[in-house]
Amino acid sequence: MLRQYELVERVKEYDPDADEAMLNRAYVYTVQKHGTQTRASGDPYFSHPVEVAGLMTDLKLDQETIATALLHDTVEDTLATIEDIEANFGPDVARLVDGVTKLSKIEQMPENERAAENLRKFLLAMSEDIRVLLVKLGDRLHNMRTLHFIKKPEKRQRIARETMDIYAPLAERVGMYEYMREMQLLAFEQLEPEAYNLITKRLEQLRAQDGGQVDAIALAIKQALAEAGLQVEVSGREKHPFSIWRKMAERHVSFEQVTDIMAFRVITESEADCYAALGVLHTTWQFLPGKFKDYISTPKTNGYRSLHTSLMYENSMRVEVQIRTREMHRLNEFGLAAHWAYKQGNRPDGQVGWLRDLIEIVDHSQDAEELLEHTRMAIYQDRIFAFTPKGALFQLPKGATPVDFAFAVHTDLGALTVGARINGRHVPLRTPLANGDVVEIIKGKDAEPQLSWLGFVVTGKARASIRRAVRLRERAEVAGMGRKLFDDIASRVPARIGKKAIGRAIDRLGMSEEDDLYYAIGAAKIEDREVMEALVPGCTEGIEETPDWSKKTLSIRGLTPGVGYTLAECCHPIPGDRIVGTRRSGEKIEVHTIDCHALASGLDADWVDLSWGKRAAGAVARVRVTIYDRPGTLAEMAGICAQNMCNVKSLAETQLDHPFTTYEIDLEVQDLNHLNRVVSALRASDAVAQAERV
Repeated sequence: MLRQYELVERVKEYDPDADEAMLNRAYVYTVQKHGTQTRASGDPYFSHPVEVAGLMTDLKLDQETIATALLHDTVEDTLATIEDIEANFGPDVARLVDGVTKLSKIEQMPENERAAENLRKFLLAMSEDIRVLLVKLGDRLHNMRTLHFIKKPEKRQRIARETMDIYAPLAERVGMYEYMREMQLLAFEQLEPEAYNLITKRLEQLRAQDGGQVDAIALAIKQALAEAGLQVEVSGREKHPFSIWRKMAERHVSFEQVTDIMAFRVITESEADCYAALGVLHTTWQFLPGKFKDYISTPKTNGYRSLHTSLMYENSMRVEVQIRTREMHRLNEFGLAAHWAYKQGNRPDGQVGWLRDLIEIVDHSQDAEELLEHTRMAIYQDRIFAFTPKGALFQLPKGATPVDFAFAVHTDLGALTVGARINGRHVPLRTPLANGDVVEIIKGKDAEPQLSWLGFVVTGKARASIRRAVRLRERAEVAGMGRKLFDDIASRVPARIGKKAIGRAIDRLGMSEEDDLYYAIGAAKIEDREVMEALVPGCTEGIEETPDWSKKTLSIRGLTPGVGYTLAECCHPIPGDRIVGTRRSGEKIEVHTIDCHALASGLDADWVDLSWGKRAAGAVARVRVTIYDRPGTLAEMAGICAQNMCNVKSLAETQLDHPFTTYEIDLEVQDLNHLNRVVSALRASDAVAQAERV
């Protein structure tokens, strides 16, 4: 553990103007506040914040960050308050400590909710000042180094999983690769101990057998570059066990089949030398097509710059080579921390694009599971590059679609998307993008995000935005249905109901506005009697508990299938059918035909009398068709559907009874009359033995 004077000396080495008195006060404060507390290792607890502060001095961060590292656990684990921190160390340090501190009130929450709330608070604080992230990453790295002292294996697993899912990717996204690699390695050891031990032993065997092969290859690379007049530094290393294990899992290969276990780094004097070195290596050894990446001309989101290539060395050995300048190497290893200008007081751009996306996800995510899911999507790497027609560059995860691209450009553009062109050609919205694609988004004036998009989008920002838009639309539509149901409820109370009565009822029910009341009614979250009692207290006395049969027929015109209501799969209602809806608490209204047998099982639900509305058109009906089992009959049946402007959504063979075959077909029709015409045309065909609606 660093002594007090050693820590101060470290800071003074790179920042002679640092406030020595404040650093001394922070050191003493954390020692006093943590007192006799101990860690799982048996060490004094204050050794942890001191070691985290030491990590921050390695990054040459400013005095406020060092003080924050020393104090980051005092509010969470001692009687100290943020107000105490501000009084003793100023508002900047207090704000940073508050950003790193977990919320004490969430300790009783379920595990996922607690993790999500911590992450939410952390991300919001990080958007204000990126130093919060740097301290948090140092805190997590030191905790991982001492994780083996924790006795409970389930706790070690939980912390390791959180590190692998959240903190290691965050370290990568800000370019702190040293932190990322060590976190991944330590988490991998806990999460996959057998795989870790196996790969570690195989690497030891390989090291014992290679006879200095890594050094020999590094020397050969250096000599080839020296002959071309390039002064470089070359170093070689084995990839760490987690990196090898991930390659084995992704490629479904054994350890022996992972051919690029060795990686070499070439450090040059200038950017021009990087490309010159690349040319020498590609002419000296065969390079592997598809393995070259130029992160100098097109840096990663986190600012990482380097040339990557894979070469076929002697004996068909694959080796990976990274080429970069000295300055690129410094920035690549410590990323955003290396940009921090402690003397100039310049704040690096913490509000970079990916961070803005994370903050938008925080705003749009409804619950803990969503937040964790969307955040993991947003911070994982493996990215492709795509361009707007004007040449603006966007980085997206592999598998991203035009919808993901549209939301990456702007949330409003994503919401208005109706189509896309990739490289000038119209494509379906679910088409995966490839590196270098030029994507043009086609907007619609009244377009809205579709629920079906969740089936193919891959970015957290897109999923969060789509879910939020669908939730808002669903709420509006359910509230619209509830408003109609409210009129029926209000007609049953012994008084005329005006705005004042509604306002008082909302207060009595503990709601804030009319829409809350209408939504609660539409979603069956509140009973009719409660609403009546809130409108006119005492009016429900003597009223028997009977099922509520609505006096009015409610139109579902204007509602969106799958949002405000769902069409029952048991009876496939279509416009023209007599319909009713079943309404259960917390569920969407489910629409059935009046003669549906499944209604008998819905006696515990409220029934709502529904109609389609004057302009309702388009739904899927199911038809059972028996055709003669001979060549061409299936094509003739499909032709009849096409002639009658009817789209076949799906077809399934249900029975084979030679010479007949029976199919169940889902047909997209306009209304009941349209369906009857299609069924009549099928029955009239010589190829069809029988046709009926299911």
